[in-house]
Amino acid sequence: MEQRTAKDDPQDELAARLRLIQELSGLGVRALARDAGLSSSSLSRYLSGQTVPPWPAVVSLCRLVKRDPRPLRPLWERSSNPLPAPPKAGRQVHPRPRNDLPRDAPDFTGREAGLAAVLAAVDSHRAVAVDGMAGVGKTCLAVHAAHRLAGDYPDAQLYVDLHGFTEGREPLDPDSALRMLLGALGVPSERVPQEGVEQLAACWRAELAGRRAVVVLDNAADAGQVRPLLPGAGPSVVLITSRNRLLGLDEVPPVSLDVLSPRESADLLARASGDSGGPEGRLAREPESAAEVLRLCGHLPLALRLAAARLRHRPGWTVGILVERLAQGASEFDTAFAMSVRQLDRAHARLFRLLGLLPGGSFDEYLAAALADVPLHGARAMLEDLVDAHLVQQPTAGRYRLHDLVHQHARRACAEQDPPAERERALGRFLDYYVHAAAAADAAMPVLSPGRPPSAGRVPAELPPFTDKNAACAWLVAEYESMIAAFETAVAVGADLHVCELPRFLRGYFARRCGTTHLNHLFERSLAAAERLGDPRQLAEAYSDLGFARYNAGRMADAAAAYEAAGLRVSETGDLRAEAELAMRRGYLRWDEGGAEEPLELFGRAGALYEQADCPAGAAHAAASEAWAMLQLGDRERAARRARAVLEIPHADPAWPPKLTARITLGMAIAGEAPEEAAEHLHRALALAREDRHMNNEAWCLNCLGVALRQMGRYEEALASHRAAFALLDELFEEHWKIRFLNGYAETCRLAGLPGEALRLHRQALELAPRLGYRNEEALAHEGIAVLLDETDPAAASEHRRAARAARAVLR
Repeated sequence: MEQRTAKDDPQDELAARLRLIQELSGLGVRALARDAGLSSSSLSRYLSGQTVPPWPAVVSLCRLVKRDPRPLRPLWERSSNPLPAPPKAGRQVHPRPRNDLPRDAPDFTGREAGLAAVLAAVDSHRAVAVDGMAGVGKTCLAVHAAHRLAGDYPDAQLYVDLHGFTEGREPLDPDSALRMLLGALGVPSERVPQEGVEQLAACWRAELAGRRAVVVLDNAADAGQVRPLLPGAGPSVVLITSRNRLLGLDEVPPVSLDVLSPRESADLLARASGDSGGPEGRLAREPESAAEVLRLCGHLPLALRLAAARLRHRPGWTVGILVERLAQGASEFDTAFAMSVRQLDRAHARLFRLLGLLPGGSFDEYLAAALADVPLHGARAMLEDLVDAHLVQQPTAGRYRLHDLVHQHARRACAEQDPPAERERALGRFLDYYVHAAAAADAAMPVLSPGRPPSAGRVPAELPPFTDKNAACAWLVAEYESMIAAFETAVAVGADLHVCELPRFLRGYFARRCGTTHLNHLFERSLAAAERLGDPRQLAEAYSDLGFARYNAGRMADAAAAYEAAGLRVSETGDLRAEAELAMRRGYLRWDEGGAEEPLELFGRAGALYEQADCPAGAAHAAASEAWAMLQLGDRERAARRARAVLEIPHADPAWPPKLTARITLGMAIAGEAPEEAAEHLHRALALAREDRHMNNEAWCLNCLGVALRQMGRYEEALASHRAAFALLDELFEEHWKIRFLNGYAETCRLAGLPGEALRLHRQALELAPRLGYRNEEALAHEGIAVLLDETDPAAASEHRRAARAARAVLR
């Protein structure tokens, strides 16, 4: 058999080159990691070839030994995307290609020189910045070019509106834009850095490095907003639009747009109005009036389309009549807008003005119906009419938006024509809609137990149908930017009840998509709103929610403090569900800190409270958690009985969290006496976690399967399961998940005859546990090391046992 060398695999070759760098440095792994700003565990994986490092890590290592990193770039790129190697079993290398581009303009006209310049810049620099005045057609050109390029960039076609010039709204900050883009690429939230624009930008560049994607960054305010969003190495391209010349982006060639030429303007007016273009057409019969229309519209594409829509829908009009109507405006913008709006009936005009109250971004017919307080079918019909009039855009099926200039006109018209009380009521309906719609979506994908229904405002007449958790998650993804804008609006207008409640119904979404940093930020502001309200129930829930966010971020001490503050207030409310949920959350915290008896008591108390509150779903969650705690205490028989009882509860979703927990618990509890049934339960749980695309749960299932297989004496299979779990965990940025699995993996290694690997894993646990506050895992690591050192170094083993006793004493 031909011997395999490192050069057969670019990842192995890259690892070998990095080991040479370590030799040049003369440093050990820990010292080298410290000087390069890396964790020692990550550096160990890079040097061993287990994981491909991000490019900034390669640069840092090269700089330490004063070597140029650029020669390593091709090798790093091949390692990052090692085609044609097959994907891991049961997983995709990349999710299905995402296409977020707005629809291409069917009447795209002219711009041959501009389009050629854009495509040439993309070809030479992989980037272009299109600038020009408002309404000149920058977005239309960029989107048209992106559609032309899509075939050559099949991995993703992404679009994000940076809102650089949206009236009443702050430009989108790079942090939020990067999270949106990474989410659009399908990057799991666990791989998205929790904080820091530089870290997010590095992650974005690394994700793009192995893809062929086209990205449209629309309406940029300035170069600083765009710079972190640019791709790094790799083939992906970016098209930027801005009203300003982005002078700070020297590496991005500019293409400046002027108004259309007279010929292009005439062609666009003819196409958009449906004019035949022949000698019998209206424009040909009235050439002087047609020329005046072009002049009054300033040769601006947006104004020309608005004017053309009037001709298209008014077959009895002459072009001269259109000129008379246009001449009543004050400028090319107001001319076209005012003329178009004057043609609307009362209901259409009212909806158009109220849309100006929205803080920008896209929306759907349900929001429009709630905003205007009209039936859904009426809102749908009016929106389609406004699309036909070019006052509303429809970038994708079912989604609508207003051009910034149109939005500004609608907002000004609303301020001038609608009484303050009506504007206030409409804004209230807008905020009500998002709180109640988010609550309905959250109920379809609960994290723990169904939450208390919202009390802010009133329920809209119609909400989107959420048939299952996938439909709910898809809606939350589509509406996320708008919901955050609604939250900021609520803060700005002092709608404290909405500020309290909206983040509460985004917990399920954040658990799957967005990590924890933003959720912590939202709940901090919710707490401030609750303090202003002075409502004990809102205060209790705000502290509890903030504690939950802190816990999910691995901030155990902060979570405990928030839960303590919540506990002081929840008893005053008489809200049994809130008290039960707080008991559950405290149980999880104590469980992760290393307690077992106290969590069991807390879960039992939560279950009793849920039953008193007539909340069977909450009681099921508590029962499943009780079963797990019983298992940790060694009471396998009771744990199995409790788990079986949970599995018998009817529920439509087989991946329902209580059943998933119960299935894992049962599999581990009966591994000794019924190995076949145990393996079946654990493999079923793993399949459900994979179908649910929840990487944390998948890693948990794999690790538990490894422990169960070890208990069955099937060491090789157990090791394979642990390794698969850690292959997933290596992709996660939330390190506190690793500490839950390291000691179990180490014990499997010891029993499988791999003492060196077991010792390394226990020491890794010992490095993480004190920092994260996991005293029980710290004690287990000391005990595991003591067992491994008993024969070779009894004195050190004795010292580790003393340290284990000290850690357990802290727990007591």
